[in-house]
Amino acid sequence: MWLLLGQHVGLVAISTAIALALGLPLGLLVARSPAWRRPVLGLANVFQTIPSLALFGLLIPVFGVGAWTAIAALIVYALLPIVRNTYAGITGVDPAIREAGRGMGMTDGELLRLVELPLAAGVILAGARIATVVSVGVATIAAAIGAGGLGVYIFRGVATVDDTLILAGAIPAALLGLAERRLVWRQR
Repeated sequence: MWLLLGQHVGLVAISTAIALALGLPLGLLVARSPAWRRPVLGLANVFQTIPSLALFGLLIPVFGVGAWTAIAALIVYALLPIVRNTYAGITGVDPAIREAGRGMGMTDGELLRLVELPLAAGVILAGARIATVVSVGVATIAAAIGAGGLGVYIFRGVATVDDTLILAGAIPAALLGLAERRLVWRQR
């Protein structure tokens, strides 16, 4: 049980961290450069509509069967909420506040770091929370491609018609989805 839980948490943590590292700069790019907005958000929206098993199937020839394919798919699914919320948070900052920062002599970098990001943090963190919950759910399905995780119990339970095994995977996965609300992104 603990091994599969560890695998599940590992898949989610690695993929969410990489998605944040990619998604935050992409969100800033689309907020700053309107020419990039439509292609980046459009591509992220398209990937979001691909069913997870189909995306796994598309990625298997590139990454093989196992955890790397699952991590790549989880990154793809986590990117949209992070990019979208980063964009929404940055563009939602009141222009008067930006102007006040400029009036104080702030550079663009200082304005971003000291004004825009702190004000947008709540919206950005909401995107990170959504990305985490999506990753917890899709990581469960990743057991179908040999990535491990709590989905192993669910798939074994379905194959053997064993409700206990199904619940042994489903309940901890559901609790992980709920736990992120209390532990990871606590906002005050």
